[in-house]
Amino acid sequence: MSDAVESGLGLPEVVRAAARALDASLVLIDRSSSVLAVAARSTADERQLMRDADGVETHELRVGDAVVGQLRLRPRGGGPSAAVLRIATTMIASEVERLRAPDRASEAAQSAFLAALLGRKVTDRGDIVARASELGADLSDGGAVVVVRAHHFAPADEDWRARVLAAAERAARAGAPGSLAATMDEHVVVLLPTVEDAALRRVADGIARELHTSVHGFTFALGHSRVAQDPVDLYRAGNEALLAANVATADSTGDEVAMLAFEDTGAYRLLLPAMSEDPAELQRFYAETVAPLVAYDDQYETDLVQTLETFLDADGNVAGTAARLFTHRHTVRYRLERVKDLSGLDVASTDGREKLGLGLKAMRVLGIAAPRGPATEAGAGGGRVRRADKDR
Repeated sequence: MSDAVESGLGLPEVVRAAARALDASLVLIDRSSSVLAVAARSTADERQLMRDADGVETHELRVGDAVVGQLRLRPRGGGPSAAVLRIATTMIASEVERLRAPDRASEAAQSAFLAALLGRKVTDRGDIVARASELGADLSDGGAVVVVRAHHFAPADEDWRARVLAAAERAARAGAPGSLAATMDEHVVVLLPTVEDAALRRVADGIARELHTSVHGFTFALGHSRVAQDPVDLYRAGNEALLAANVATADSTGDEVAMLAFEDTGAYRLLLPAMSEDPAELQRFYAETVAPLVAYDDQYETDLVQTLETFLDADGNVAGTAARLFTHRHTVRYRLERVKDLSGLDVASTDGREKLGLGLKAMRVLGIAAPRGPATEAGAGGGRVRRADKDR
């Protein structure tokens, strides 16, 4: 192993040397779940390593406090000693970290550029094009932005953001070479150097497919902007993509990817200036309208927000709302009374309906997912029992 490292033969040879030293079959995987090297006796042996079959051990590779990958090992004999195994994993981890250094520098540069561009800290057309060119992206004719929001519904390791970023970046570059990607504020931003609507939608579809196929245990919401013909307008494209992703978040269920284009967001588009220029005012409006309903639903596992949304979608028809929710009309009326008590807004008045409807839109634009309570409540008094009491 020392000879392989000193000779600069690369990770595959280092892992093969480790397999001989440990008398084991090995698979080396980086923190984004990409296979870096394999040393197995056969294709079947490799498949068993990848499936975590019986007898397969998984060892985390660390450099300092940072996880750089994992080594999957299947002993061929009695198994290596703890001392030899520790030496091998330490050497492999160090080699992975050394080889990843240029990638980390590129990741940091991409992140810094995207933050400056979308935060309007770099606004000169020449500067934008020059900085993008240094990173391998041609933005001279403009581009578009895709935003991915991920929420895990199954236990996830601490490096799940890196896996989401790697999958999105991989798919983006396959469809639009030169694409740049970074994690920003808990979501992934992808800048596409494409100026055709059809190409933009095709790449967005490819990102959605890759996320669905390679990253499991999550719900995804993906939003994309319109094409910005001038690179100076890319900050606007970033806001468009974020708004679309936030609106799509409410429709993301299971492991499917909810995807929405900015031009398909309807009336939500009217709130884009508020989101990009004065988000605090949008937050205040949300707080004054439906935030109390969200808090109540979250505390008591009720369905006030969903009932309100359905009631407005049903044009204020109680019977139609009850039918859509598979519940009784009296339950719907009770919930709407609770809406009035908590928000101070009456759905029976035009002004109340308008404010509550805008409050729901503000909630989506801000990317706030409404809690979902149980499908049914026990009579009109449902929702009055706290979660802790229900569990007793």
